Amino acid sequence: MKKRCAWCGDDPLYVAYHDEEWGVPVKDDDTLFEFLILETFQAGLSWITVLRKRENFRKAFDRFNYKKIATYDQQKIDSLLQDAGIIRNKLKINATISNAKAFMEVQEEFGSFSNYIWKFTDGKPIKNTFKGMKDIPANTPLSDTISKDLKKRGFKFVGTTVVYAHMQATGMVNDHVVDCFRYEEV
Repeated sequence: MKKRCAWCGDDPLYVAYHDEEWGVPVKDDDTLFEFLILETFQAGLSWITVLRKRENFRKAFDRFNYKKIATYDQQKIDSLLQDAGIIRNKLKINATISNAKAFMEVQEEFGSFSNYIWKFTDGKPIKNTFKGMKDIPANTPLSDTISKDLKKRGFKFVGTTVVYAHMQATGMVNDHVVDCFRYEEV
């Protein structure tokens, strides 16, 4: 039996996410944007709630096409607010639109969002050595720094905890516990 991080439990969706995605370094902008938006909607909720609605989010938000999302008008916002398949939070929906615009501004300045975000770790994942879930922080001084910089650039719902979750999901940090089978793999 494989040893996993305790947070994924035995829910098949959570286990698959843990085993295949969480902590794997992501360098492509499309996936980075998807995780940024999903983390935004997760703020104040559990990740499994978002994960269960992920496909609905993909459909509702044009497969996370930030160029399209940046052009959403009030009619599209109203339709999203009626979509029971997603988390219907007006502030988070509006933040997604403004984040798409800010995302493209960062791309223009740095060549890609990946170039921008990964510069904070010198382009390499930070490999932590946590023994148990209680050791893993909700945020760090680095996530504080990134959060402040993102906010300065016009991003919304990117507090330090959201940013740290994004760093974990996209492999900027390896927070698999040391005895998890994925620790050495990612």
